[in-house]
Amino acid sequence: MRLRTLPVALAGVLAAIGFNLLDHTFKCLPALLCLLFAEMCQTASNFANEYYDFRAGRDRVGREGPRRGVTEGDITPEAMKTATYTTLAAACCIGMALTYWGGLWLISVGLIVAAGAMAYSAGPYPLSTHGLGEVAVVLFFGLVPVNFTYYIQALSWSMPVFAASLAVGLMGANVLIVNNYRDADDDQATGKRTLAVRFGAGKTIMLYRLNAIAGALLSIPGWLATGRLTLIFPILYLFAALAIARALGRRKGAAINPLLGMTAVSMAAYWLLFVIIAATRV
Repeated sequence: MRLRTLPVALAGVLAAIGFNLLDHTFKCLPALLCLLFAEMCQTASNFANEYYDFRAGRDRVGREGPRRGVTEGDITPEAMKTATYTTLAAACCIGMALTYWGGLWLISVGLIVAAGAMAYSAGPYPLSTHGLGEVAVVLFFGLVPVNFTYYIQALSWSMPVFAASLAVGLMGANVLIVNNYRDADDDQATGKRTLAVRFGAGKTIMLYRLNAIAGALLSIPGWLATGRLTLIFPILYLFAALAIARALGRRKGAAINPLLGMTAVSMAAYWLLFVIIAATRV
């Protein structure tokens, strides 16, 4: 399941909930279903990555990153494939329930999300192997969950919410950047052309910094709605992200794993704090 990465899906839904609270449009049940849908889609995508990377020979035994169950023989390919599509089917069932609040047209959005969860690793042009993984994260962990979680509750759109969705997406992309930075040597050896492989170490760390800065700036309209004093939190997030980027340049291999978790948890904590403060303003 790659538990270190799951806070990324949580963050997008939390960001939307914060805005729904501020706008007095929060609805508990659809918000909870959005959270379950997001987490299950990410889990299905993680399972698919295990299965399809193994099948394509993109994972090596003894790789630097966390142990890959299928590649190392802990899980059979058939079991992982079954888990992938069972989890995705369960996510789709939850997504269908959301049409009660948002309308049947959301089915098309759900189909795109389901396809995106698989397209990261599967299909004729896997996004993860062509340097498009970060773009997919911005879209499917930022723009889609934040805007549509907000819409399903409010039945309207909002520019501050859109800005926050970009912020969440860029913060989430940094989780993938850490992952790909750690795996750059292994990925290059197996033909995966991630951004970390294409850019090299220095430019990859610079991209991490730029994403963090842009994410903090784009989230400011939301924080301003809770009061000017809360602008301290984007500043604190930025300091933390820049400290992680600095540490990233000094570590290699398995020593980078904690930084991946820190990146994911810090963005989830950032948006959870936004929800808590928004709730106090209701």
